Amino acid sequence: MAEIINLRSKKKQAARAAARKSGDANAVKFGRTKVERKLEEAQAEKAARDLDSLKRETE
Repeated sequence: MAEIINLRSKKKQAARAAARKSGDANAVKFGRTKVERKLEEAQAEKAARDLDSLKRETE
């Protein structure tokens, strides 16, 4: 005899797998940790400060 399966649960499992797959793709595409975002922000601020400190004032 064949194994009896619940189609509703199989459909839900497939939907969860598809959502997880798209979520993983988005995490790779957009995901950065909070530490990485803070580090990048700090580096940009430091670069702006360094550039501003090298500018000459003209009067």
